[in-house]
Amino acid sequence: MKIGIVCYPTFGGSGVVATELGMALANKGHEVHFITYNQPVRLDFLSHKLRFHQVLIEEYPLFEYQPYELALSSKMVEVVKKYDIEVLHVHYAIPHAYAAFMAKQMLKEKGIHIKVVTTLHGTDITLVGSHPTYKTAVEFSINNSDVVTAVSNNLKDTTNNLFTIDKEIQVVYNFIDTNKYDKAQGEDCKRGALAKPDERILTHISNFRPVKRVEDVVRIFNEVQKEIPSKLLLIGEGPDRSKAEKLARKLGVKQKIYFLGNSTEIDKILCYSDLFLLPSQTESFGLAALEAMAAKTAVISTNTGGLPEVNIHGKTGYLSNVGDYKDMAQNAISILREDAILEKFKLNAKKHTRKFSLQNILPVYEDIYQSCYESKV
Repeated sequence: MKIGIVCYPTFGGSGVVATELGMALANKGHEVHFITYNQPVRLDFLSHKLRFHQVLIEEYPLFEYQPYELALSSKMVEVVKKYDIEVLHVHYAIPHAYAAFMAKQMLKEKGIHIKVVTTLHGTDITLVGSHPTYKTAVEFSINNSDVVTAVSNNLKDTTNNLFTIDKEIQVVYNFIDTNKYDKAQGEDCKRGALAKPDERILTHISNFRPVKRVEDVVRIFNEVQKEIPSKLLLIGEGPDRSKAEKLARKLGVKQKIYFLGNSTEIDKILCYSDLFLLPSQTESFGLAALEAMAAKTAVISTNTGGLPEVNIHGKTGYLSNVGDYKDMAQNAISILREDAILEKFKLNAKKHTRKFSLQNILPVYEDIYQSCYESKV
Protein backbone atom coordinates (compact mmCIF):
# COMPACT_ATOMS: atom_id res chain seq x y z
CA MET A 1 0.00 0.00 0.00
CA LYS A 2 0.92 3.68 -0.27
CA ILE A 3 0.71 5.27 3.18
CA GLY A 4 1.20 8.86 4.28
CA ILE A 5 2.36 9.37 7.88
CA VAL A 6 2.04 12.70 9.67
CA CYS A 7 3.79 13.20 13.01
CA TYR A 8 5.90 15.55 15.10
CA PRO A 9 9.55 14.94 14.10
CA THR A 10 10.80 15.10 17.69
CA PHE A 11 12.24 12.89 20.41
CA GLY A 12 8.79 12.50 21.99
CA GLY A 13 6.98 9.16 22.08
CA SER A 14 4.47 9.90 19.32
CA GLY A 15 7.21 10.88 16.86
CA VAL A 16 9.31 7.84 17.76
CA VAL A 17 6.42 5.40 17.31
CA ALA A 18 5.34 6.96 14.02
CA THR A 19 8.88 6.84 12.64
CA GLU A 20 9.54 3.26 13.72
CA LEU A 21 6.17 2.25 12.26
CA GLY A 22 6.95 3.87 8.93
CA MET A 23 10.36 2.23 8.66
CA ALA A 24 8.88 -1.17 9.54
CA LEU A 25 6.15 -0.76 6.92
CA ALA A 26 8.75 0.14 4.29
CA ASN A 27 10.76 -2.95 5.20
CA LYS A 28 7.65 -5.03 4.45
CA GLY A 29 7.32 -3.51 1.01
CA HIS A 30 4.83 -0.70 1.59
CA GLU A 31 5.52 2.75 0.17
CA VAL A 32 5.66 5.23 3.07
CA HIS A 33 5.67 9.03 2.85
CA PHE A 34 6.42 11.13 5.94
CA ILE A 35 4.83 14.58 5.88
CA THR A 36 6.12 17.00 8.54
CA TYR A 37 8.21 20.14 9.03
CA ASN A 38 11.55 18.37 9.67
CA GLN A 39 12.91 14.92 9.01
CA PRO A 40 11.94 12.74 12.00
CA VAL A 41 14.89 12.23 14.35
CA ARG A 42 14.84 8.44 14.12
CA LEU A 43 14.35 8.32 10.37
CA ASP A 44 17.86 7.15 9.62
CA PHE A 45 17.49 6.27 5.94
CA LEU A 46 15.47 7.21 2.87
CA SER A 47 14.71 5.04 -0.17
CA HIS A 48 12.20 4.58 -2.98
CA LYS A 49 9.96 2.94 -0.35
CA LEU A 50 10.53 5.57 2.33
CA ARG A 51 10.31 9.29 1.60
CA PHE A 52 10.15 12.55 3.49
CA HIS A 53 8.17 15.59 2.37
CA GLN A 54 8.92 18.80 4.23
CA VAL A 55 6.15 21.19 5.16
CA LEU A 56 7.50 24.68 4.49
CA ILE A 57 6.03 27.63 6.34
CA GLU A 58 6.42 31.05 4.77
CA GLU A 59 7.11 33.98 7.07
CA TYR A 60 4.55 36.78 6.77
CA PRO A 61 4.59 39.92 8.98
CA LEU A 62 0.79 39.71 9.06
CA PHE A 63 0.92 36.57 11.22
CA GLU A 64 2.28 36.63 14.75
CA TYR A 65 2.06 32.82 14.70
CA GLN A 66 2.49 31.13 11.32
CA PRO A 67 -0.52 28.93 10.34
CA TYR A 68 1.20 25.51 10.26
CA GLU A 69 -2.05 23.54 9.92
CA LEU A 70 -2.85 25.32 6.64
CA ALA A 71 0.58 24.55 5.20
CA LEU A 72 0.31 20.97 6.46
CA SER A 73 -3.11 20.29 4.94
CA SER A 74 -1.97 21.76 1.62
CA LYS A 75 1.13 19.53 1.67
CA MET A 76 -1.01 16.48 2.41
CA VAL A 77 -3.14 17.26 -0.65
CA GLU A 78 -0.03 17.68 -2.80
CA VAL A 79 1.55 14.39 -1.68
CA VAL A 80 -1.69 12.37 -1.93
CA LYS A 81 -2.27 13.58 -5.50
CA LYS A 82 1.32 13.16 -6.69
CA TYR A 83 1.97 9.72 -5.20
CA ASP A 84 -1.55 8.22 -5.16
CA ILE A 85 -1.52 7.82 -1.36
CA GLU A 86 -4.23 5.40 -0.22
CA VAL A 87 -4.30 6.06 3.54
CA LEU A 88 -3.21 8.98 5.72
CA HIS A 89 -2.12 7.99 9.23
CA VAL A 90 -1.86 11.01 11.51
CA HIS A 91 -0.25 10.79 14.94
CA TYR A 92 -1.35 13.28 17.58
CA ALA A 93 -4.71 15.01 17.36
CA ILE A 94 -3.47 18.60 17.28
CA PRO A 95 -3.13 19.88 14.63
CA HIS A 96 -2.67 16.73 12.56
CA ALA A 97 -6.18 15.25 12.68
CA TYR A 98 -7.72 18.64 12.03
CA ALA A 99 -5.38 19.30 9.10
CA ALA A 100 -6.11 15.83 7.73
CA PHE A 101 -9.86 16.57 7.72
CA MET A 102 -9.23 19.76 5.73
CA ALA A 103 -7.03 17.86 3.28
CA LYS A 104 -9.70 15.19 2.93
CA GLN A 105 -12.32 17.80 2.07
CA MET A 106 -10.06 19.50 -0.50
CA LEU A 107 -9.27 16.16 -2.12
CA LYS A 108 -12.94 15.19 -2.16
CA GLU A 109 -13.70 18.22 -4.34
CA LYS A 110 -11.20 16.84 -6.86
CA GLY A 111 -12.81 13.40 -6.83
CA ILE A 112 -10.16 11.82 -4.61
CA HIS A 113 -11.38 9.95 -1.54
CA ILE A 114 -8.68 9.43 1.09
CA LYS A 115 -9.10 7.55 4.36
CA VAL A 116 -7.71 9.02 7.59
CA VAL A 117 -6.45 7.00 10.56
CA THR A 118 -5.87 9.07 13.71
CA THR A 119 -3.71 7.75 16.57
CA LEU A 120 -4.11 9.47 19.93
CA HIS A 121 -0.93 9.46 22.01
CA GLY A 122 -1.66 11.25 25.28
CA THR A 123 -1.02 14.92 25.88
CA ASP A 124 -2.89 15.71 22.67
CA ILE A 125 -5.94 14.60 24.69
CA THR A 126 -5.13 14.99 28.38
CA LEU A 127 -3.32 18.34 28.38
CA VAL A 128 -3.84 20.16 25.10
CA GLY A 129 -6.94 18.67 23.55
CA SER A 130 -9.13 19.05 26.61
CA HIS A 131 -8.38 22.79 26.88
CA PRO A 132 -11.48 24.87 26.08
CA THR A 133 -9.59 26.64 23.28
CA TYR A 134 -9.10 23.39 21.35
CA LYS A 135 -11.69 20.95 22.69
CA THR A 136 -14.35 21.52 20.04
CA ALA A 137 -11.89 21.18 17.16
CA VAL A 138 -10.29 18.06 18.64
CA GLU A 139 -13.66 16.39 19.20
CA PHE A 140 -14.70 17.26 15.64
CA SER A 141 -11.43 15.91 14.19
CA ILE A 142 -11.66 12.62 16.08
CA ASN A 143 -15.28 12.05 15.06
CA ASN A 144 -14.46 12.80 11.42
CA SER A 145 -11.53 10.39 11.23
CA ASP A 146 -12.26 7.07 9.52
CA VAL A 147 -10.43 5.04 12.18
CA VAL A 148 -9.28 6.18 15.63
CA THR A 149 -6.74 4.33 17.75
CA ALA A 150 -5.32 5.01 21.21
CA VAL A 151 -2.05 3.71 22.65
CA SER A 152 -3.56 2.38 25.89
CA ASN A 153 -6.89 1.43 27.45
CA ASN A 154 -6.43 4.28 29.90
CA LEU A 155 -6.13 6.81 27.08
CA LYS A 156 -9.20 5.36 25.36
CA ASP A 157 -11.23 5.73 28.55
CA THR A 158 -9.89 9.24 29.18
CA THR A 159 -10.79 10.33 25.64
CA ASN A 160 -14.34 9.01 25.98
CA ASN A 161 -14.69 10.77 29.33
CA LEU A 162 -13.41 14.13 28.09
CA PHE A 163 -15.15 14.22 24.72
CA THR A 164 -18.39 13.11 23.11
CA ILE A 165 -17.05 10.49 20.72
CA ASP A 166 -19.49 8.78 18.38
CA LYS A 167 -17.19 6.06 17.08
CA GLU A 168 -15.25 3.15 18.51
CA ILE A 169 -11.66 3.82 19.60
CA GLN A 170 -9.41 0.84 18.97
CA VAL A 171 -6.54 0.25 21.40
CA VAL A 172 -3.27 -0.45 19.61
CA TYR A 173 -0.36 -0.42 22.03
CA ASN A 174 2.90 1.33 21.33
CA PHE A 175 5.57 -1.10 20.21
CA ILE A 176 9.30 -1.67 20.00
CA ASP A 177 11.62 -3.66 17.80
CA THR A 178 12.86 -6.15 20.38
CA ASN A 179 15.56 -7.44 18.01
CA LYS A 180 17.30 -4.06 18.09
CA TYR A 181 17.62 -4.20 21.86
CA ASP A 182 18.81 -7.81 21.78
CA LYS A 183 21.70 -6.80 19.53
CA ALA A 184 22.65 -3.90 21.83
CA GLN A 185 23.23 -6.31 24.71
CA GLY A 186 26.35 -7.70 23.04
CA GLU A 187 30.06 -7.19 23.53
CA ASP A 188 29.91 -3.47 22.72
CA CYS A 189 27.99 -2.82 25.95
CA LYS A 190 30.93 -1.99 28.22
CA ARG A 191 29.55 -0.84 31.57
CA GLY A 192 33.03 -0.11 32.83
CA ALA A 193 33.07 3.09 30.78
CA LEU A 194 30.47 4.61 33.13
CA ALA A 195 30.56 2.77 36.45
CA LYS A 196 32.72 0.62 38.70
CA PRO A 197 31.97 -3.13 38.89
CA ASP A 198 30.18 -2.74 42.26
CA GLU A 199 28.04 0.21 41.15
CA ARG A 200 24.45 0.04 39.87
CA ILE A 201 23.37 2.20 36.94
CA LEU A 202 20.03 4.01 37.05
CA THR A 203 18.59 5.75 33.98
CA HIS A 204 15.94 8.29 33.02
CA ILE A 205 14.97 9.36 29.50
CA SER A 206 12.51 12.13 28.71
CA ASN A 207 11.98 15.59 27.24
CA PHE A 208 12.53 17.10 30.70
CA ARG A 209 9.15 18.82 30.73
CA PRO A 210 7.47 19.47 34.11
CA VAL A 211 5.11 16.51 33.61
CA LYS A 212 8.14 14.17 33.75
CA ARG A 213 9.08 15.35 37.29
CA VAL A 214 12.83 15.11 36.63
CA GLU A 215 13.62 16.57 40.05
CA ASP A 216 11.96 13.49 41.56
CA VAL A 217 14.40 11.39 39.53
CA VAL A 218 17.28 13.18 41.27
CA ARG A 219 15.61 12.79 44.68
CA ILE A 220 15.10 9.05 44.14
CA PHE A 221 18.70 8.62 43.06
CA ASN A 222 19.94 10.57 46.06
CA GLU A 223 18.16 8.18 48.42
CA VAL A 224 19.38 5.11 46.53
CA GLN A 225 23.05 6.13 46.39
CA LYS A 226 23.11 6.58 50.17
CA GLU A 227 22.72 2.80 50.53
CA ILE A 228 23.91 1.38 47.21
CA PRO A 229 26.89 2.61 45.14
CA SER A 230 25.28 3.97 41.97
CA LYS A 231 25.46 6.24 38.96
CA LEU A 232 22.58 8.01 37.19
CA LEU A 233 22.27 8.56 33.44
CA LEU A 234 19.93 11.36 32.37
CA ILE A 235 19.14 11.36 28.64
CA GLY A 236 17.21 14.21 27.05
CA GLU A 237 16.86 17.97 26.94
CA GLY A 238 14.12 20.30 28.07
CA PRO A 239 13.01 23.14 30.33
CA ASP A 240 13.60 21.30 33.62
CA ARG A 241 17.17 20.16 32.96
CA SER A 242 18.60 23.21 34.75
CA LYS A 243 16.36 22.50 37.76
CA ALA A 244 17.63 18.92 37.90
CA GLU A 245 21.25 20.08 37.74
CA LYS A 246 20.64 22.66 40.47
CA LEU A 247 19.03 20.08 42.76
CA ALA A 248 21.84 17.59 42.08
CA ARG A 249 24.42 20.18 43.18
CA LYS A 250 22.37 21.04 46.27
CA LEU A 251 22.15 17.36 47.28
CA GLY A 252 25.83 16.79 46.56
CA VAL A 253 25.30 14.10 43.90
CA LYS A 254 26.13 16.05 40.75
CA GLN A 255 29.42 14.17 40.28
CA LYS A 256 27.52 10.87 40.19
CA ILE A 257 25.12 11.96 37.43
CA TYR A 258 25.81 11.98 33.69
CA PHE A 259 23.71 14.49 31.72
CA LEU A 260 23.96 12.98 28.24
CA GLY A 261 21.55 15.21 26.28
CA ASN A 262 19.41 13.95 23.40
CA SER A 263 20.37 10.73 21.65
CA THR A 264 19.14 8.64 18.73
CA GLU A 265 20.94 5.56 20.10
CA ILE A 266 18.71 4.80 23.07
CA ASP A 267 19.16 1.04 22.69
CA LYS A 268 22.93 1.37 23.08
CA ILE A 269 22.63 3.60 26.15
CA LEU A 270 20.03 1.43 27.86
CA CYS A 271 22.25 -1.65 27.63
CA TYR A 272 24.19 -0.19 30.58
CA SER A 273 21.13 0.23 32.76
CA ASP A 274 19.97 -1.78 35.79
CA LEU A 275 16.95 0.31 36.74
CA PHE A 276 14.81 2.84 34.88
CA LEU A 277 13.11 5.71 36.73
CA LEU A 278 9.87 7.24 35.43
CA PRO A 279 8.14 9.28 38.19
CA SER A 280 5.87 11.15 35.74
CA GLN A 281 2.82 13.17 36.66
CA THR A 282 1.00 11.34 33.87
CA GLU A 283 1.86 8.90 31.09
CA SER A 284 -0.75 7.67 28.65
CA PHE A 285 1.50 4.72 27.83
CA GLY A 286 5.15 5.04 28.88
CA LEU A 287 7.19 4.22 25.78
CA ALA A 288 10.46 5.10 27.51
CA ALA A 289 9.74 2.49 30.18
CA LEU A 290 8.98 -0.10 27.51
CA GLU A 291 12.25 0.65 25.72
CA ALA A 292 14.10 0.19 29.00
CA MET A 293 12.36 -3.12 29.65
CA ALA A 294 13.31 -4.33 26.16
CA ALA A 295 16.91 -3.61 27.15
CA LYS A 296 16.45 -5.92 30.16
CA THR A 297 15.97 -3.13 32.70
CA ALA A 298 13.62 -3.12 35.70
CA VAL A 299 11.32 -0.10 36.10
CA ILE A 300 10.34 2.17 38.99
CA SER A 301 7.42 4.36 37.96
CA THR A 302 4.29 6.11 39.10
CA ASN A 303 0.94 4.35 38.86
CA THR A 304 -0.67 6.96 36.66
CA GLY A 305 -2.36 6.68 33.26
CA GLY A 306 -1.32 3.71 31.14
CA LEU A 307 1.82 2.85 33.12
CA PRO A 308 0.19 -0.07 35.00
CA GLU A 309 -0.47 -1.61 31.56
CA VAL A 310 3.27 -1.55 30.84
CA ASN A 311 5.04 -1.88 34.20
CA ILE A 312 3.61 -4.79 36.19
CA HIS A 313 3.84 -4.10 39.94
CA GLY A 314 6.04 -6.62 41.73
CA LYS A 315 7.06 -8.35 38.51
CA THR A 316 8.78 -5.99 36.07
CA GLY A 317 9.28 -3.30 38.70
CA TYR A 318 7.16 -1.27 41.12
CA LEU A 319 4.48 1.42 40.96
CA SER A 320 4.08 4.31 43.42
CA ASN A 321 1.85 7.34 43.85
CA VAL A 322 2.86 10.52 42.05
CA GLY A 323 5.32 12.53 44.15
CA ASP A 324 6.13 9.73 46.60
CA TYR A 325 9.82 9.65 45.75
CA LYS A 326 10.76 8.01 49.05
CA ASP A 327 8.55 5.00 48.30
CA MET A 328 10.06 4.82 44.82
CA ALA A 329 13.53 4.96 46.32
CA GLN A 330 12.79 2.15 48.77
CA ASN A 331 11.37 0.04 45.95
CA ALA A 332 14.48 0.73 43.91
CA ILE A 333 16.74 -0.28 46.78
CA SER A 334 14.78 -3.52 47.29
CA ILE A 335 15.46 -4.46 43.66
CA LEU A 336 19.07 -3.34 43.52
CA ARG A 337 20.34 -4.70 46.82
CA GLU A 338 20.84 -8.31 45.70
CA ASP A 339 22.07 -9.57 42.32
CA ALA A 340 19.59 -12.45 42.21
CA ILE A 341 16.57 -10.22 42.85
CA LEU A 342 17.74 -7.66 40.30
CA GLU A 343 18.28 -10.34 37.68
CA LYS A 344 14.78 -11.75 38.28
CA PHE A 345 13.14 -8.36 37.74
CA LYS A 346 15.27 -7.67 34.67
CA LEU A 347 14.34 -10.99 33.08
CA ASN A 348 10.65 -10.44 33.83
CA ALA A 349 10.84 -6.99 32.25
CA LYS A 350 12.48 -8.40 29.13
CA LYS A 351 9.89 -11.18 28.78
CA HIS A 352 6.96 -8.79 29.23
CA THR A 353 8.03 -6.71 26.22
CA ARG A 354 7.13 -9.57 23.86
CA LYS A 355 3.51 -8.45 24.21
CA PHE A 356 4.51 -5.10 22.68
CA SER A 357 6.86 -6.37 19.97
CA LEU A 358 6.87 -4.90 16.50
CA GLN A 359 6.09 -8.35 15.14
CA ASN A 360 2.79 -8.37 17.07
CA ILE A 361 1.67 -4.77 16.54
CA LEU A 362 2.64 -4.13 12.91
CA PRO A 363 0.06 -6.58 11.46
CA VAL A 364 -2.66 -4.79 13.45
CA TYR A 365 -1.89 -1.52 11.67
CA GLU A 366 -1.67 -3.30 8.32
CA ASP A 367 -5.15 -4.74 8.90
CA ILE A 368 -6.46 -1.24 9.73
CA TYR A 369 -5.00 0.19 6.52
CA GLN A 370 -6.39 -2.70 4.49
CA SER A 371 -9.87 -2.23 5.94
CA CYS A 372 -9.70 1.45 5.03
CA TYR A 373 -8.69 0.62 1.48
CA GLU A 374 -11.38 -2.02 1.05
CA SER A 375 -14.11 0.29 2.36
CA LYS A 376 -12.94 2.98 -0.09
CA VAL A 377 -13.19 0.74 -3.13
